[in-house]
Formats: sequence, C-alpha cells, structure tokens
Amino acid sequence: MPENVSRRTTLRLLTATAAAAAATPAPTAAARTAAPHPATSAASAGDRADALLARLTLDEKLTFLHGAKEPRGLGQAGWIPGVPRLGIPPLRLADGPAGVRVRARATALPAPVMMASAFDPALAREYGRVIGHEGRALGQDVLLSPMVNLIRTPYAGRNFETFSEDPLLTADLVAEEIRGIQDEGLIATVKHFALNNQEKDRTTVDVRIGEQALHETELRGFEAAVAAGTGAVMGAYNKVDGLHACENPDLLTGVLREQWGFDGWVMSDWDATHSTAPALTAGLDMEMPAGRWFGDALRDAVRDGTVPEAAVDRAVRRILTIMGRFGLLDGTAPARPAARDRAAGARLAHRVAVAGATLLRNERATLPLTGQAARSLAVIGPTGTVPFVSGGGSAHVVPDRADSPLDALTARAGEGARVTHALGEDLYGRPLPGRAAALDRQHVPAGKTYTFEGTITLDRPDEWTFVVHYGTTRPTVLVDGTELFAAQDRETELFAGFGLVSTAPDGLKVRRRTLALPAGRHTLRVTATGEQVVRLRHLTPATRAADLAEAVRTARAAHSVVLFAYEDAAEGRDRTTLALPGHQDALIEAVTAANPRTTVILNTSSAVTMPWLDRTGAVLQMYYPGQEGAAATAAVLFGDTDPGGRLTQTFPASDSAHPTAGDPRRYPGTGGVQEYSEGIRTGHRWYDAEGVEPLFPFGHGLSYTTFAYSGLVVTPARGGGLTARFTVRNTGRRTGVTVAQLYAGPSPDLDLDQPARLLAGYRRVELRPGQLRHVVVPVAARTLSSWDPDRHGWVLGTGTRTVWLGTSARDLVLTARARVLPG
Repeated sequence: MPENVSRRTTLRLLTATAAAAAATPAPTAAARTAAPHPATSAASAGDRADALLARLTLDEKLTFLHGAKEPRGLGQAGWIPGVPRLGIPPLRLADGPAGVRVRARATALPAPVMMASAFDPALAREYGRVIGHEGRALGQDVLLSPMVNLIRTPYAGRNFETFSEDPLLTADLVAEEIRGIQDEGLIATVKHFALNNQEKDRTTVDVRIGEQALHETELRGFEAAVAAGTGAVMGAYNKVDGLHACENPDLLTGVLREQWGFDGWVMSDWDATHSTAPALTAGLDMEMPAGRWFGDALRDAVRDGTVPEAAVDRAVRRILTIMGRFGLLDGTAPARPAARDRAAGARLAHRVAVAGATLLRNERATLPLTGQAARSLAVIGPTGTVPFVSGGGSAHVVPDRADSPLDALTARAGEGARVTHALGEDLYGRPLPGRAAALDRQHVPAGKTYTFEGTITLDRPDEWTFVVHYGTTRPTVLVDGTELFAAQDRETELFAGFGLVSTAPDGLKVRRRTLALPAGRHTLRVTATGEQVVRLRHLTPATRAADLAEAVRTARAAHSVVLFAYEDAAEGRDRTTLALPGHQDALIEAVTAANPRTTVILNTSSAVTMPWLDRTGAVLQMYYPGQEGAAATAAVLFGDTDPGGRLTQTFPASDSAHPTAGDPRRYPGTGGVQEYSEGIRTGHRWYDAEGVEPLFPFGHGLSYTTFAYSGLVVTPARGGGLTARFTVRNTGRRTGVTVAQLYAGPSPDLDLDQPARLLAGYRRVELRPGQLRHVVVPVAARTLSSWDPDRHGWVLGTGTRTVWLGTSARDLVLTARARVLPG
C-alpha cells in the first residue's frame, strides 16, 4: 500500500507540537470573529452546567447521553427528555439540510449544492437563517445540518445535500450557514465526521487516507464549522483506519478537541454507535436515536467500574454547556417565533434557486426565450408537470406549496402563447387491462383486507414493469406465485416514499418491478390491508414507444422545446451510472432530432453524462430547486434574471473519466477497505493532474451577457497571504453575473505534495450593461499552506507563486506572479 494511504500514516496522534504551531498561519478573520449564538457567555454557561451537573443523579445524567421516543413528538428525528425537576428542558433534534424536516410543513429550500452554486457566502448565511428561524418556530432546538463531506465521487447518493468538491468553497459556505442557523438560536450540527463520502457500504467501509490529504481536503470544512462555533458535531457511519468514526479517538479527541478546541458535543449518526466504553472514552457524547450502548449498558459499566463516572460527567457537561450558551437553561434564549414567516422563506427559496441556476450550454441564442420562442413552446418530461422539490431520505421536506413547471411556464408565457405538454417518460404507470383495471384505485378501510385475484393474458412475450402505489403497508403482489415487492433493506424501507420516483403525485409510496413475461396466461393476486389507498399499474415497451412518439410530435409542432430530465438521488443508496435513469437519453435524442431548439433542464443531484449534448440548444442545471423551483426556472428561461450559478463540482465526460473511475480500491472499496489514493488531488485538482478533459469544468457557468477581465495585480499581504486586484466590465447588453475565480500554483519552497492549481479565492459580481468594477480578493495564508505530516501542522507555502484569474478551473484569462512572504 502506498505511503499516502498506509495505516501507519493515516491518523497519527495529531496534537500539534510547538514547532508545528509556530509554522501554522494565523486564522482567517472569519475564524477569529466566529462565535456561537451569544444568548449566554461561554464562561457563565459552563458555570451553570457545573452547578446542574452536581445535582444530577447517574440515571438523570444518562438521559442526556442517548435519544428516546418523545410521547407526543412533532415528527422530528430525535429527542432528549431533559430533567424537569431541575428545569432542564428537553431537546428536539430535526433533520434539515434544505429545510426543517418534521410532520408540519416548512419552506423547502433548494438543495445545498444549488445554494453553493451561487459562490456566495452571504447567501449561505441567509439560507441558514431561514432554516434556523423555521426550526425554532416549529419547536426544534437542534438542527442535524449542515452536511460538509466533500463531493468525492459523482455516484454518491447525497451529493445534493452537501456543497462542493473543493475544500475552500466548502469551508467558506459551511461557516456562514452555521452562523446563520445559530443567529436564530437553533443549535447547528455539522456532519458527518468524517470521510462519509459515499452511501454504498457506508456503515462498514473502512477508509484509509494520508494525513496530509485528510487535513487539506475533507477536514477543511469541519474545521471551519468549529471555528464558526457549531454547537454539535455528528459522527459518521464509516470506519477510519480500522475504527468506527464514532469511536475513533484520533478524530473525536485528537483532531476535534485538542487541535481545533471544539467545546460542543459529538452525537452519533442514527445507529452508528458500536460500543460503550470505547465510544465514550474516544469522545462520543450522545448515542442516537436510542440507548443500546449509552443507556443501561453504560449505567452497568459505571457501576462495575469499567467506565469512570467522570467520563459520563464530561459528556453531560458538554451538552449542558451548549444548552446554556444558547439560553436553554436559564430562560435567556430568544422567544420562539409564534409562526414561520412563510413569505420570507418563499422569497429566499426563489432567490437561491435563481442564484444557483447554472447554464451549462447556450448555442444559437436558444436562451433566453424571446419572440416566437416564447410564444410557441413545448414542455416535455414527467418533471414538467410534477414539481421536483427535493431529494430523498432525511433531506426531504414537506413544502407549503410547489407549482409545476408547466403551470409556471404557461403563466409566464402569457396570453396568446401556445404552451403544450407531452409526458415523454411515464414514471407512475398506466392502468392494467381488463378486470385488473379495478386495481387502479382501491380504498381499503381500516381493519379490512382487500384481495384481488385475476389473470393477465399475453399474445406474445413481453416485458412488463409493475408499479405499485400504496399509502401505509405495502401490498402483497403475486404474479404467477412470485412476490414482486418483498421487504428491502432497513434504510430503503425507512426512506420509502421520499423522492420523485418513489412518491406518486398524490403522495402514495411507489415501488417497481420488471418481469420478462412469456406469452400466455399469468395469474395475479393482490392483498392489501387498510386503512389506505392502493394502486397497481404497469408499463411496457409499447406504452413507452407511444409516449416517445407523442413527445416527438409535440416537439415538432412547437417553435422551441423545454425538456425536463431528472435523476432521483436519496440517502442510503449510491448511483451506479452517470447516465440519466430510465429511457431519458433516448427521449432527448429523439426530441432534439425533431427540434434542435431544445433546452434540457437537469433536475439532478450531481453530474450526469450527456451523449446528446451537441444536439441541444441549451442545457440548464437546476438540481433540486425547492418549492419555488418552477417560478425560478421560468424566470431564468425567459430572461427575467441572469442564470447566476457556477458548478461546484466537475462534470466528467463519462463513467470512465473521473477521480474514482476504474479503481475499485478508491470506490467503492475492496474487501471492506477504501483507499483515498488520489491524495490531495480531489475534484478539479485531479483533472489537472491527470490531463483529463471534463465535460464541464469546476466553476463553469454561462451568462446571458459578456464580461471582460483586465489588470490583474497580486501583492503580498500581512500574515503570509496575498491580495489580488483586477477589473471586470460587463461588455454586453444585459445585467448579469460573473464569478471571478483565482487559482494558485504550488510553492517552490515546500518539499510536499501540492496540486498544480488550487482554488485560492473567488468573488461573485453582478454588473449592469457597461458597468465596471474594481475587485479586491484576499487570499488567506491557510489557503496557501500545506499540511506537513512530519510536523503534524500547517506550513506556509512561501516563495514566488503563479496566480491565475478566470471563470472556471479551465477558463483562465489572466496570470500574475507574486511572492508569498513568511507570516
């Protein structure tokens, strides 16, 4: 095994020595001024925690260290009961990467990856404030968000829940989102610490990574979260160097507390605790969602002397200190809002969706839609009529409302316009033929059982996809005696009904099963128990061909086409290919052949391959755009606003041309072990190092106007950083957005592995036609530093370094050289 992924070097005891500390650059201004919510000072919160701790019995202490079931819960993910006799309130913990996930409705914001695409830390703070405000209004105390794991592989099922492949951008955004959440009095939880970069085998995979790569890539975001004052950290499912992350002392104590000075509490991910004494002594403070290890087992361990009670006290004190700091122990917390501000949430959701809308391609002035293009429009695709609000799993939010894109586009086109629609790809099936059509909608009363028995007769062999819709308990469906929808693994069952493909437009859960049926008679038996509505439908090659033909006819009859394509990601599963699911590639090929003035809207979690790209007029990446996604999409398409987003991840050209392709040791791992052998070359750094041409580079995104950059000057700054100055002018005829990006080359003075180019700074700039702006972008000393595994600390990359200015990692328009001086 190469040194950079060896067990020996993966996680040494990482407490910085004095020499390393001396070499560490000063913290950024953001880190120096970061502070948790100021309801109560840290000192007084600690004193209050100590006073309460002295009065707690052992049993009362243990109630803080594991979750329980709330008798009258609000639908949140977790609950800590508190101690009423001492006036210690309970804690409610809710999921919330893109809005608060409880039973009640909440603002469904665009996915975090879409917010990140704005390259705007100030917007990230506003995003956090909306979630923080709504979380408290909905009775919550702790938000289980944000997620800050890097986008390492394009297959990862939760790429939409996080920010970027780039450590700097990720760190900037997570810090501001946490400040926003905690500004409103809600405790933030950064997750998943650490290296939970995939869903496949996430509970068992053992990650091996070199010390330098660990600190320069994955840990940058977590460190920024701690500097911003996050109240809590969630441990990951996976192992790191042979130990589960939730009982890894090098991570939970060596890095998190001793290096970074974190003074909040660490909770496990749900069911990610695997021991009692090892986990507690390693630094885990709270087991979620129940108490298998930190309940009776911990009580017994304390009583028999296996675990000192002081270790329990330490964990309880951490939790109480944060509760005190947020005013939860003495009544000084700001009053909970009486209700959510729905209008403010909707406005922010729209702003984020517009700011993150990323125009990947725009040929022949396809966009914006004007003139005849705006008056004769075909909308094609299932997500043209079904709003695609959010991804599946714990990120799913029940929105106040969500319009369909077809309705939004029809309204924006206005009177006199002709807007038509074709399904193109059927997600939910058609009624079964004959007597079985009775299964299209059956209401099963409470306490009753519904049974259907019948037959299906085929004249010739055929491929049938059976699609079952159900409300509560999954029906039993037997075809020729074979059960089609047997129970799946725990996580798949847990998140059933969250996401586009697994949820029907009326909210019923959906499952599918494809069978190759021979000609002849086939028995069908369906059994369902109440109370619920059930449906059984089907799809065949013939129904798909009819849908495709209708889409082609509709496209030919219109001047322009807007085709909505989807990919439905969710927690608990990774993608197996970068291709669009189903038959969408064939649909796009056929529609673009019929009408080249086609704009493809991508509602996807991450990168997809685009074999049809050259035949399109335009491609607009809209990710999962939240409850206001339809209106935001219409605004961008019609040119009411400039598409403001830029890619926070590289889009590869194929399944064989990305950082984890072709090496199962990198992904998904072999023999239960995964090697991060790419080292510090994550994301766009890997494409540069390997000379691989991406489909679209990191930072890419087009505008409806044009910009000119000039006058790049880079000078040394105090503390070992740099200052870049340049001018940007809008040379077009429309107001628009550009994102200026600075990339720095390696230091000649460091004998350490360094990327050929790294993102060193950026600035989002909006300009009116003809407007000019002088822009100043600081480059922090930390960004110009490398982690030295021999010194276990940061060392500044001094000497003369090249700095590039551009609009993506591959579109570099200006170059300068500057000397980095010792700090």
